[in-house]
Amino acid sequence: MGSTRAYGGVSAEQRRDRRRAALLDAALQIVGEGGFARLTVAGLCAAAGLNERYFYENFTGLDDVAVQVFERVVAELGAHILDAVTAAPDDSRAKSRAAVAAAVDILLDDPRKSRVVFVETLTHPTLGTRRTEFMRTFVALMLGEAHRFYGPETSRRVGTQAEFAAWHLVGGLFETMNGWISGELRITRAELIDRSAEMFVLVGDHLAES
Repeated sequence: MGSTRAYGGVSAEQRRDRRRAALLDAALQIVGEGGFARLTVAGLCAAAGLNERYFYENFTGLDDVAVQVFERVVAELGAHILDAVTAAPDDSRAKSRAAVAAAVDILLDDPRKSRVVFVETLTHPTLGTRRTEFMRTFVALMLGEAHRFYGPETSRRVGTQAEFAAWHLVGGLFETMNGWISGELRITRAELIDRSAEMFVLVGDHLAES
């Protein structure tokens, strides 16, 4: 059993959390450079500057690392989008643009994170099942924000059309971002954000007014 004593004012739990964060930071860097296929226990611990015994203190294996790296990116992405939407003016266009810009900030400004979301979920066997969960997370986020913005009466009236639209819009946004990253879509970053946001506005306002 590990020590539970505090050293230098830092508890055992805090030290463990720091080691886990260091390992996840190192894993993201390795994955960003060469994918999860390059990840090894020895290489990860060396990159984090930690003894290998700390790997098994935090993870059951390399698949567990992959899942935790993915979930960490998803959590950061969701929190960033929610904060941006909450801070945006009470206007459908402003909120849509804030949400899209927030997603772009996280995934396009850090190629390591976009690789985890767009590439590794297609090639890593464990993460393959997480791709659908990833979509569900952001569909639910979109539906929740639409419910708050347009109101419960509109949500009831629109019914399942809202869920259908959310799957289309969220899936379309992430595939469009992937196309932009790969160079298939030759528009500016500002155009990517503005045109994507406009699609959300057109569909959302149309459903609310129909």
